[in-house]
Amino acid sequence: MTMLRLATSLLLTTALFAPALARAQDAAQPVDPAPEAPAETPVEEAPQEEAPEISIPGGEIVVTGQRDRNIQRAAPQVVSILGSAEIARTGEGNIAGALGRVTGLSVVGNGYVYVRGLGDRYSLALLNGSPLPSPEPLKRVVPLDLFPSSIIASSLVQKSYSVNYPGEFGGGVINLTTKSTPNEPFISFGGGLGYDSETTNQLGYTYYGSSTDWTGFDNGQRDLTSGLQNFFASGERLSAGVLDNVELAKGIVNTRNGLTQRIPNMPVNTNLSISAGKSFELGDTTLGVIATAGYSNKWVTRDVLSQTSFESDLADLQSDFRRVITDNRIVANGMLGLGLEFGRNKIRWTNLYIRDTLKHTRISLGQRNQTDADWQQQDTAWYERQLIDTQFVAELKPFDGVSVDVRGGYANSQREAPYELGFEYVRTNVASDPLGEFFVNNLDGNAGRANLSFSDLNENLWSGGIDVSYKIMPSVTATVGYSYADFNRTSSRRDFQFRAVELPDGVNMFRPDYLLSPAVIEAFNVQLIDTNEGFPAFLATLRNHAAFAKIDAQLTSDLQLDAGVRFEKGNMAVVPTQVFKDTPIVGAGTQINNDYWLPAATLTWQLRDDMQVRVNASKTIARPQFRELIFQFYFDPDTNRTYRGNPNLQDSRLTNAEARYEWYFDRDQRFSLSGFFKRIDNPIETFVTAESDNFITSFANAPTADLYGAEVELQKYFELADWGGMWEARRIALNVNYTYTKSKLKVNEGDTTSYFQAASTRALDYFQNGVPLTGQSEHIANVQFGLEDTDGLSQQTLLFSYASKRVFSRGLLNTGQPDVVQDPGLRIDFVARQGFKLFKRELEMKFEARNLTGRRNIEFQQSGANRVEVNSYDVGRVVSLSATMKF
Repeated sequence: MTMLRLATSLLLTTALFAPALARAQDAAQPVDPAPEAPAETPVEEAPQEEAPEISIPGGEIVVTGQRDRNIQRAAPQVVSILGSAEIARTGEGNIAGALGRVTGLSVVGNGYVYVRGLGDRYSLALLNGSPLPSPEPLKRVVPLDLFPSSIIASSLVQKSYSVNYPGEFGGGVINLTTKSTPNEPFISFGGGLGYDSETTNQLGYTYYGSSTDWTGFDNGQRDLTSGLQNFFASGERLSAGVLDNVELAKGIVNTRNGLTQRIPNMPVNTNLSISAGKSFELGDTTLGVIATAGYSNKWVTRDVLSQTSFESDLADLQSDFRRVITDNRIVANGMLGLGLEFGRNKIRWTNLYIRDTLKHTRISLGQRNQTDADWQQQDTAWYERQLIDTQFVAELKPFDGVSVDVRGGYANSQREAPYELGFEYVRTNVASDPLGEFFVNNLDGNAGRANLSFSDLNENLWSGGIDVSYKIMPSVTATVGYSYADFNRTSSRRDFQFRAVELPDGVNMFRPDYLLSPAVIEAFNVQLIDTNEGFPAFLATLRNHAAFAKIDAQLTSDLQLDAGVRFEKGNMAVVPTQVFKDTPIVGAGTQINNDYWLPAATLTWQLRDDMQVRVNASKTIARPQFRELIFQFYFDPDTNRTYRGNPNLQDSRLTNAEARYEWYFDRDQRFSLSGFFKRIDNPIETFVTAESDNFITSFANAPTADLYGAEVELQKYFELADWGGMWEARRIALNVNYTYTKSKLKVNEGDTTSYFQAASTRALDYFQNGVPLTGQSEHIANVQFGLEDTDGLSQQTLLFSYASKRVFSRGLLNTGQPDVVQDPGLRIDFVARQGFKLFKRELEMKFEARNLTGRRNIEFQQSGANRVEVNSYDVGRVVSLSATMKF
């Protein structure tokens, strides 16, 4: 309550006094600056500029006249735009958070954006028009929380398909555009502090790791021991008895990685940033340079209630744990961009580096198997995610009426998780047991355990494309294009256990770093056992060739048609790679080779100068994720779930239709209403089974699914000039959007599916008819209500976001158990931005108050009065203050 009162007081104080401060200071910058134009579809142009010619992938929009100055209106498709002003107004630190405010979009999990209720597998993310690899083992889509808002100039969300985009287009495409070279030279420095009511100055946990962990880079302390290096290089199996399992176990666990530490007062969150840019005139050519760098260090502690049940009515709990998790997330990023403009031609080279590191510590206490014993668990991990991307884009206009767009890029993503350690101690609470009141770890897999895992992912992506547009006549433009993408991923995971036979009493009570010290390992013959000697590594590739042709024609003064067809040839292969020298790989693994013709058309009817209606129809596809095609176990620490793939998965095919009414009743003000429908053939859905007291999530193709809904959006400004005085240059900004989405699987008797090595192909054995798609909320709403100054930077914005309950995971298969439901609910944020002149320099102050009502994370199952809290915890109220000075 104290934190809520503080946040409310700061909110009211800022809202009341910021207008007066704004009038008392010189304006630092305009409140609604023109966003930096993306290479493909610029967001907005400054009011005083001439109407520009704007290029998009596979064509161009010619903006002529005042009515077409709004790009969202002039684009031939259904698009939503987040420019630099809109991103800044949300105050979000990463682009995923900002996109969560767009109509029909919701953020699920760690930065995965769902468009109109369709999961992340149905969303396509591009950077400057080029595809991106993912550093996540379970995904081929990149989590958008990797991208700091500071490097993004704009984001375009296109919800109706057009053939100039890749065919893997279900809910929509999200095209992020990095900042481009500036018109005026600048250098800016920024920094901020943040307070989390559930974490900052509260109890948390960590482990030492290394002295450089605060940078997000390990100093070598997590390198493999010499014994492990030799073992991995040998290709031998531990079960073969060739290697000394006892000697190999030594030196792995030590005080740096096996000893958790209590921090009674967790530190504040911090962030730093620097950016600079300048343009140089070289005769008739302009060379621009922009560079940015950022660093953030954030702590989050969660006190999680985690329960499971095997019963159909959830009457009895299989496990009941309280887990205290502290995550230290360190993000370092840098970007270097070069731009060259000569005549009507533009060449752009963008280089991006992002490193996102998570230091994970978890302490758990609970019961399981419906016994009186207590189980205490300790887990430590270090997850490194890294993205390196370099892109070349050229927009050339060699002749009148001809434009050529060329793009090429290379990207590499990596994820490394060395030394994931898990320990479990047991207290039997049995009076006859001499150690019944103590926690012990016998290292036998029953009365205690010690697990060790190493995982590594590396993905390379080469991509390129060329589009040529020719203006056949003033009202008709024809475009043809070709694109190529080559994904190549290697992934491995090695899992081990430390095993002993009859550890003596007393020794089995040692803390982890003593329990697995070299002396104890030698004295009591503790061995390292490989628990995953199947196929622990795989190679995955996807090569996609595509060509398209389309026309953009102004049929009459009121009718515009954008129509075309795309041909895609995709070859996907997932094969195990040889790890053990006694097991050569035989066979080609899983291969999916398909060709598709994908048509799309959008007809725009201008009802009057400020109103138009769009109608769109298209066909698109969705492919399985790489790891979903591998029949092996994979534990995801983010969701605390174990997954296993299905080599029998096939592509999904989508038929899409949409109609949208748009009314642009004033500059930057609009109202829109739309309806949409999607039919998905062979949608990939999850199901859950129980094996050896563990829940296993796997995948199969359901027969069909339908998704339909409606969206409404209003953006309106209310001028306050009539109030006079300090209100003369101020206005109220209101942005409201709401999305209704309904979906259901359609499974009937006689429908079949295919699950690897399963006896049953009956679809009803895996899926229920009529249930919604996972991750789909029926209602999503966002409201932004604020005050802002039209003469200078002064904004105070309240942000409301609501998402109704959605299925997060399926219930246990063939038990009638209810699904796991996530309840995001209502979240309220407040953001204030104020510009000042300080020593004749521009200074921007930003105050944020997030989650003002303290909305919890709630994931549960419920059957009647019985409720299982699967992953529920309090989420802190966060208050932060930052400043940026521009020179």
